[in-house]
Order: sequence, then structure tokens, then C-alpha cells
Amino acid sequence: MLHPSIDALQEKIESKYTLVSLAAMRAREMQEQNNPQLASYKSHKFVGKALEEVVEGVLTKEAQDESIVYEDEI
Repeated sequence: MLHPSIDALQEKIESKYTLVSLAAMRAREMQEQNNPQLASYKSHKFVGKALEEVVEGVLTKEAQDESIVYEDEI
């Protein structure tokens, strides 16, 4: 069984794409800077640790500014 479960993760962040991107960026940051946000982790790998942070609510996605129009949206 995977920890944390995909159901628990999607309660925090609905989009699987956003979840994967966020976890990957955080995992890279932890690998380079060694700055844990939780007191202890169950996972030994950085991506697992990032996902644990999502479930605990420590790691969240930034709200997108709706007033910004990106080039590919025109």
C-alpha cells in the first residue's frame, strides 16, 4: 500500500498533473537545500517526503492570478 494514498493527496490537490509538478519541484528543493518541513517522515525518498508534506497541508499550490493572460490562452 502506498503512503500517502492518492485519495488523500487528491483531497488536498485535485489535479494529478499539479500534484506531480509540485512534488517534483519540492523534492528537488529538498535534495539541494536539505530543508525539511516536517519533524519526521515515513518515506526515505524525496518525492515521498514531498507527498507527505502535501497530505499534512504544509505544501500547497499557489493561487493563480486570474488577471494574468498567458500567451497560449489567447
